Parts: sequence; C-alpha cells; structure tokens
Amino acid sequence: MADRTSNQTTPLLRRNWWRSHLSAAPFAGSLRLKTSLLSELGGSVGDLGTYIPIVLALTLVSNLDLSTTLIFTAFYNIITGAIFGIPMPVQPMKSIAAVAVSEIPHLTVPQIAAAGICTAGTLFFLGATGLMSFFYHFIPLPVVRGVQLSQGLAFAFTAIKYIRYDQDFNTTKASTTNPRPWLGLDGRILALASISFLILVTGSGEVVEDEEEEDGRDGRVRRRLRTLSAIPAALIVFLLGLILCFVRDPSIIHDIKFGPSKIHILKITWEDWKSGFLRGAIPQIPLSVLNSVIAVCKLSADLFPEREVSATRVSVSVGLMNLVGCWFGAMPCCHGAGGLAGQYRFGGRSGASVAFLGLGKLVLGLVFGSSFVRILSQFPIGILGVLLLFAGIELAMASRDMNSKEESFVMLVCAAVSLTGSSAALGFGCGIVLFLLLKLRHLDCFDSCFGRSNSRSNIDGTSLNL
Repeated sequence: MADRTSNQTTPLLRRNWWRSHLSAAPFAGSLRLKTSLLSELGGSVGDLGTYIPIVLALTLVSNLDLSTTLIFTAFYNIITGAIFGIPMPVQPMKSIAAVAVSEIPHLTVPQIAAAGICTAGTLFFLGATGLMSFFYHFIPLPVVRGVQLSQGLAFAFTAIKYIRYDQDFNTTKASTTNPRPWLGLDGRILALASISFLILVTGSGEVVEDEEEEDGRDGRVRRRLRTLSAIPAALIVFLLGLILCFVRDPSIIHDIKFGPSKIHILKITWEDWKSGFLRGAIPQIPLSVLNSVIAVCKLSADLFPEREVSATRVSVSVGLMNLVGCWFGAMPCCHGAGGLAGQYRFGGRSGASVAFLGLGKLVLGLVFGSSFVRILSQFPIGILGVLLLFAGIELAMASRDMNSKEESFVMLVCAAVSLTGSSAALGFGCGIVLFLLLKLRHLDCFDSCFGRSNSRSNIDGTSLNL
C-alpha cells in the first residue's frame, strides 16, 4: 500500500514536473526563451528610444494619462508576445503624435483617441477582409526596402540630434539650435560612452553561432564574443538612465504618488471625430499600412524565417489594440519595424522579450501611476538617442539584400523621396510608379512598338541608300 502511495505521489515531486505542465500551456512555445534570459531582457528595452520621447511629449503637451497608457501597452506587449512568438513591438502611432503636439491647436485626448480608433478600424477592415494580405504579396520588395531604409535613416538622424542638441519634448521634432554640453549627467561624453559600451558588447549586431570549440586565437575570440553577447547591454544603459533621473533631480522622490489613475471611458463628440480623422487618421493610415504592417512582416521574414507573421494577423492585431484601448484614453499604438529591429539588435529573439517589457510597464503603471512622468522628464535624452540610433541603423540594414542595380535604384529613389518629403506614403507611391515603369521596358508590347519603329527606320534607310 505504501509502495502504491509512493508511486502516486512521486511524479509531483519530480524536478521537471512543473516544466512539463508549463510547456503544455497555451502560447508556451511563443514565450519560451530562445537565448539567455539576460539577452531577452536586453532586447526588451530596444525600442524605448522611440517609445519614451513620444509618450513623454503626449503626456506633457496633450495631457495624456501616462498610467492608462502604461497599463494598456503592457497588456498589448504581453498578448502580442504570446501570439506572435517574436519580439513584436508596441509603439506609438508617430504621425498622430506629431500632429497632436506640433500643430496649433493641439489635439485633445478625445481627438487623439478618435484618430487612433479611425486608423485602427481601417487596419482591422483591411486585415479581416484579406486586402492587407493581398497588398503585402503584390507590393514589390524594393519599394518595401525603400520605406524601411527611409524610416531607419530618419530614426538615426533624429537620434544624432538627440545626442548633439538639447531637446524640448513639447514638440516631437528634434531641436538643432542648442548644442548639448560635453560634460554633465546628460552630456555628449555620457552618450559617446554609452555608444562605445554598446559597440564593444554587441558589435555590429552579428549573431555568434554555437559551434564546436576551436583551439588557438579563433577559438578564444569566438568564446569571448559569445560571453559578450550574453550581456544585456541595452538594459544596462537604460537602467543607468533611470538611476541618473534621481541623481539629476533628487526632489522627484517627493513628487511620486503611488497607485494607478482611475480608468474611465472617454466622451468623444462629433467634432472630436471630425478633427481626429481629418488631422490625425488621414496622415497616419498610409504610414501604419506601410511601416506597421507590411514593413514589419517583411522584416520578421528576414529575422525570423521560421516564424514569419502574416499581414492579416498583424493588421487585425493593430486594429483590436486600439479599438479597445483608445476608448479609455490610452495612446494609439501600432507595431513598428523600427521597434522590431531595435529589440532584435539588442538580443530579443522570442515573445518573452516583449512580455518582460510588458510586465515592467504594468508594474510601473500600477505602482507609480501618472507620477512616473516626473521621473521620465529627467531621463537623459542622450541615452534615448543612443538606443534610437542603434534601432534605426538595424532597420536600415534590412535593405542590404538588394542584389541588382534595378532593385537598388527603386529602393534608393523611394527612400530619398520619403526622407525629403517626410512622407513614407509619398515615397511609396513614387517607388511603385518607378517599379512599374522599369518593368514596362521588359514587356513584349513595349519592345514590339520600338521594334517596328526601328524596322521602319531601317527600311527608309535602305530605300535612301538605293
């Protein structure tokens, strides 16, 4: 009897019993670590160089509730990490944010929400009807690479301005008037030291494969690179920035109030819908379609070929996030290719990476509430610029697979127009037209048309010679 009882209770005491049950749970594969825990933690903060400045600007200028945004984006991070199984980012809708804080009059919170809901409704419709998948498969790759290149370089240019100049986040446009001092807790020396540290630890972002141990110098170098790659460099830099917040202004400790803000449903008037759609949604929709869905899917196919995400799922995901959260005053969000590139650059390889970020946001939103904006206001902008710089360069490097001169030509023209016109939609349109014109040269009807004219000229020439 005792033996029978022992056999029944022994499985509960096995060391791996909990692991077998956890692996059977829904989405367990998506949240399983693909690298070390420290690497996934490092990758989790890879997109904060974009997230923090925009959230801070919306909070200071448009009175966005930071606690509500942190809580909802935390749930977005956790759910998308579990669904997609890759470090799928949750980032602000940049065009709506730019209009909200830079145009006069500023968009109010209900108008921002209306813009987010209209954009989300459009993406949800495109995804649910299959139109987004149709666009994804028929849009030429060089055009997508041009959009990615332009967005990556735009992030990098903004990052350099963050590092070189003092910034006022009452506007989302980077300042180029007041040079940042070299010394100080937010000086250029701190930013350059952070860049040097990240380069020494992460290099150019290459992945060091686990291979058989080699002897000699090559073996030592490979072992050293594997050791360095396990260091959560971006997380260390970000934590340094948080510590410097309290060093720069110790009085912020007394301004912290614990507990989340009260969540309530917004009242959106007809004027809010009208203004939000015309001023916010119309410029945001093309950017969301290109950068938040199509570019993200292309980049995920490059970085995670074994877990390529579909345009339909990404489009529906963006729609559902905002069709829920915006009604409560959360910031309009999307999935950005720059955020995915940044999280991959610093070690994120699984859904667990963004799930960790979501847990961190959830704790901050529930514990510190909206008073956390007081801490973020002292965060060294130079460090944010460093994180944004590496994310932008990683996104731009996705365009290096253009092998022919024709593909590179389309990509570079698309990127140039996007950067010059500050519009991804304009660059996309020019890229499509250019691609079609180049393909027209290879069509039979085009060749036959010119062939006839050449034959006529030859006949005329022959008759004249006769």
